[in-house]
Amino acid sequence: MYLQRQHIYKRAATFLIFATWFINLVVADEHNHVYENGEEVVVWMNTVGPLYNRQETYPYYQLPFCRGESSVEHHHETLGEALQGMDLINSGIPIRYLEPITKNTLCQKTLNPEEIRVMRYAVYHDYWYTMFVDDLPVTNPVGFNDAESTMDDKDENHDSRFDTLFLYSHKKFVIHYNGDRIIAVDLQYGELVELSLTDRSVDVTFTYSVEWIESTIPFEDRFQRLLETDFFEHKVHWLSIFSSFMMVLFLTGLVSVILLRTIKRDYARYDREEGLADFDRDLGDDYGWKQVHGDVFRQPPRLMIMSALMGTGCQLVILAGVVILYTIMGDLYAERATILTATIFLYALTSGVAGYTSARYYARYGGKEWVRNVLLTASIWPGCVALIGGYVNSVAIYYSSSRAIAFTIVLAMLAIWVFLCFPLTLLGAIIGRNWGTQNSDFPLRVNPIPRPIPDKVWYAEPMVIILMGGLLPFGSIFIEMYFIFTSFWTYKIYYVYGFMFLVFAIMLVVSACVAIVSSYFLLNSEDHRWHWLSFMTCASTSIYVYIYSVYYFFAKTKMTGFFQTSYYFGYTALLSLGMFCMLGFVGHSAAGLFVRKIYQNVKID
Repeated sequence: MYLQRQHIYKRAATFLIFATWFINLVVADEHNHVYENGEEVVVWMNTVGPLYNRQETYPYYQLPFCRGESSVEHHHETLGEALQGMDLINSGIPIRYLEPITKNTLCQKTLNPEEIRVMRYAVYHDYWYTMFVDDLPVTNPVGFNDAESTMDDKDENHDSRFDTLFLYSHKKFVIHYNGDRIIAVDLQYGELVELSLTDRSVDVTFTYSVEWIESTIPFEDRFQRLLETDFFEHKVHWLSIFSSFMMVLFLTGLVSVILLRTIKRDYARYDREEGLADFDRDLGDDYGWKQVHGDVFRQPPRLMIMSALMGTGCQLVILAGVVILYTIMGDLYAERATILTATIFLYALTSGVAGYTSARYYARYGGKEWVRNVLLTASIWPGCVALIGGYVNSVAIYYSSSRAIAFTIVLAMLAIWVFLCFPLTLLGAIIGRNWGTQNSDFPLRVNPIPRPIPDKVWYAEPMVIILMGGLLPFGSIFIEMYFIFTSFWTYKIYYVYGFMFLVFAIMLVVSACVAIVSSYFLLNSEDHRWHWLSFMTCASTSIYVYIYSVYYFFAKTKMTGFFQTSYYFGYTALLSLGMFCMLGFVGHSAAGLFVRKIYQNVKID
């Protein structure tokens, strides 16, 4: 008994150790940000790449820089850091807390002609490097172009051999501190070394200096200086929120008019016709949404695809809302890659929602192949991510970029799907299939033979309604899209997640209203094909988002090169696919509630 108890204690202790390691891996940093006098302050070199191609990054030491002596080589990465291509390597710069350094030699490097050409290429193409000091990001250029060429006036046919290019060999760290914590880090560069195209080698001595300045800024507010409040809190941003809110009021008012006045008038007309004899009825007045009562709850075409999209959309809506709220409460933007790490694990934990929603919808309309339904639901979104991410990753591997995802990380993502996402999706599907709403809950029977669809005017055709309906949700978010794109594709830190959550809520409300109005117009023209129309009307917003991304790429950015272009359009397509599923789910759900409501009180002979 004693040995058995000891065995249980040992297993429990092992579990606690593993759980503690796992939590630290996901949400914690290895350093507590508290320093004692003389304690080592590690400078982590991250990546280097073109200034205007933020995602085209390479390991810092892929350029022929030299390193100081250090005992720790690589920083302990989280999953989010690995997926974002962070390659943190200890620079070996010996900095001690509150110990100033006037000028010390870090290392010496002899650049051969080939290494000089590599450095010249980096300087000419405006390569900047990124480092982290106490989790604070610091960026600086590799060198200086005496010709003062910029991306605007550089010609692809320009011969850079005639430009005078210099390499910065000195780094001056100006570190602001408050008590035992680091508040800010500024990096000043200097001591130019000319990079001449000759057959001779060049000796470069890399030096550094450290200056400590006392600050009164509290540690909790140290990231405020990195936030560009003038940009994100501009009057235009507030005006966009106000205009979107007014759009919501207009659409909700329109839906209220349809529900309270138009539907009420239709009910009165139908009730009046019920009291008349057959020969007293005017056959010319026999029109409207009541005429399709025997087809409105008919099984939609491609039911399995629809149910999988509904399940995925429901999961992504919940995931987006939770991540935004979590970021607002926890200031996750202040920690490296924390948002991405949290998103991955929250996606895995919400997989049961997708399985439940998909199986419930599939069973409601009489679906039988529920195993295929579960497999499609569990793989449709991860499959899209794998296809697009695999293509971009192949390009990154070809370019030897730090953005290339290691095979071990791919296996880790696959393990998360196999051992967490899929089982939870299966569990949710079992619950939704056995305890979800069945087809007997429909208020009306379905006729065995579909009713013919009459001819309609051109603007009442489903395709026109779909294309026009997507404009309104896009109109409520396109200004916020500019701020989000500018943050993600440049070096700005997006922090106004309160704005994002408000715009997200407005977008969902607008999508629901648009779906209800579109479905009513379609049914009133005696067309019962509302299922896919309500889904696609809101999902078509993703088309306009992608079109906007094309405009943003050519009009607002200076991105160049195949790698950056592939990365931009690949992951923007993934964003559009996510919005396709999310808004389609919201629109179809709102239209489904509306259709069930109006047909509950219909009297059928």
